[in-house]
Amino acid sequence: MSARLGFGLMRLPKENDRIILGQTIEMVDRFIDSGFTYFDTAYVYEGSEETARKAIVERYPRDRYTMASKMASWKVTDTFSAEDMFQTQLERTGLEYFDYYLIHSLQDGRDEEAERKGCWKAAGKFKEEGRIRHLGFSFHGGPKLLEKILEAHPEAEFVQLQINYLDWDSPIVEAGANYEVARRYGKDIVIMEPVKGGLLASVGKGIFGEGKAASMALRFAANLDGVMTVLSGMSTIAQVDDNIRTFSDMEALTEKDKEDIRKVVEAVRNEGRIECTSCRYCTKDCPKHIAIPDIFHAVNDLRAFGEHNRPRFFYSGLISTGKSGRASDCIKCGKCRKVCPQHLDIPKLMEEASGLLDKAQ
Repeated sequence: MSARLGFGLMRLPKENDRIILGQTIEMVDRFIDSGFTYFDTAYVYEGSEETARKAIVERYPRDRYTMASKMASWKVTDTFSAEDMFQTQLERTGLEYFDYYLIHSLQDGRDEEAERKGCWKAAGKFKEEGRIRHLGFSFHGGPKLLEKILEAHPEAEFVQLQINYLDWDSPIVEAGANYEVARRYGKDIVIMEPVKGGLLASVGKGIFGEGKAASMALRFAANLDGVMTVLSGMSTIAQVDDNIRTFSDMEALTEKDKEDIRKVVEAVRNEGRIECTSCRYCTKDCPKHIAIPDIFHAVNDLRAFGEHNRPRFFYSGLISTGKSGRASDCIKCGKCRKVCPQHLDIPKLMEEASGLLDKAQ
């Protein structure tokens, strides 16, 4: 049986940096009315947990949905404990318990931080108390670290992994190798970034056919063994409808589909795209307030479609409206590189972006 669709509440529709509640409610209603139940949020998704309360918790009986949220170990301090964070999350969402709860974004260094700050111990206590039903973690490291964590924490019932066909054989993300480790340890898998932050929805049109790119990426993820949920960070009603169609009539991949995927991977790699998923972790502490994912979007557009004005107008708009500093403003402090789940060398890429975009300003 293929996996079920999950609604990631990280990329909800916004206007003037505020989540649009009415549109979110319509998206939620279509999702639930189609028989889907899994919602995913996190402490650090700004406004997301509160929106989950307004759009879901206050409008549906508890047996109509399951809610997952995550503990951000890097936000735990001497004056703000894991218990404080968890209680804040319950208050934000209006819930008495979470169905699924994860230690958020474990990777090199952050795994040790979660141990040092007692995040695993605290989460285990929450489960004993019945305030969470299932305990797991989301992961952005390599297979050796994943195995280390699974050995240390057999209490983890599931693991959330970045898996998509572009990252499957990536020497950086190592999605396929991570999947095999999780399977070997018998863990249920929740897939995040199946469309790689929307990147895979805009590639392969000449190979897959018009309007089929996102569906192909979701089918690749959903047909993997051991996957219980495939998360999609939906931002529009059209995306919800398209995903519902894909999962309501899920098809196995044919040999032609697999060959088409191989062709698209080769084409994307040759384009030299920056494989950014727009998680925006990199922007939080940027001293120059550079909208890094947006600038990468402009670079990818240029590389994919050649010299044209659209990405340059987009970049100019970022600068003129104060939404971003210039790519050339980067001081190479490295804060962004340390938190990037994709392990991108952002300062170096900013230098490349500046060469493409600032020369025309």
